[in-house]
Amino acid sequence: MNDEQLHITGLTGVELKLPIAGPGSRSYAFIIDWHIRILLSLAWMLAVWLLQRSLHSRAIMPLIGWPALAIYLLYHPVLEILMQGRTPGKRSAGVRLVTRGGGLPSVSAILIRNVFRLLDSAPAFYMIGLASCMFTKDRVRVGDLAAGTVLVLENAGAARVLEIMPGLATHTGLDPRLVELIQDLLDRWPSLSSERRVALARELLARAIPAQYRDALAAHGESELLQRLRTVLAGAA
Repeated sequence: MNDEQLHITGLTGVELKLPIAGPGSRSYAFIIDWHIRILLSLAWMLAVWLLQRSLHSRAIMPLIGWPALAIYLLYHPVLEILMQGRTPGKRSAGVRLVTRGGGLPSVSAILIRNVFRLLDSAPAFYMIGLASCMFTKDRVRVGDLAAGTVLVLENAGAARVLEIMPGLATHTGLDPRLVELIQDLLDRWPSLSSERRVALARELLARAIPAQYRDALAAHGESELLQRLRTVLAGAA
């Protein structure tokens, strides 16, 4: 059983742990994705070939090769961007791509990671990538080292945090890290002392709201600060 974890500490001192996917989970996800992209590429080639036969024209034959190759090569980066760090294979394996801070990778990070597939796949059968996963901290391949990404297992606790982060960050326009800190504070609110949660709430709100409204935070009580935090996450600040 894999007990390696990615540790992410929030401002409240609460540590979020995301279990790291090992070579087995990676390989399972890759095999599923490999079959899918091969089938998609072959389906495209067959469709163009059948169209050429029906039209009795060789003019469309150049449409066979390059689009099929593009489907094969762009499968991972396009789907990882659209599916927020997942592909059909990753979803089936219960794994997801995240940054070392637990957030969603940027488009540039995903592109860098996939460009390095050329190195990871050398000399054959992803030997360099698999060797890297066996011996590196956090079980990452060379592409992950270059992009600053980690493949984690989506258990119930991790899935909840990973699901709410993209929506909140997009909805509020806040930095994803600040969103995580606010959500962390709200989750831990009942267990913190009154002084601690008031201090943290004022500190986070000062970073989340326009400067002209920050002076009023000193006069807010606990209930007002709590409501303000919820309002910020709702995008109404």
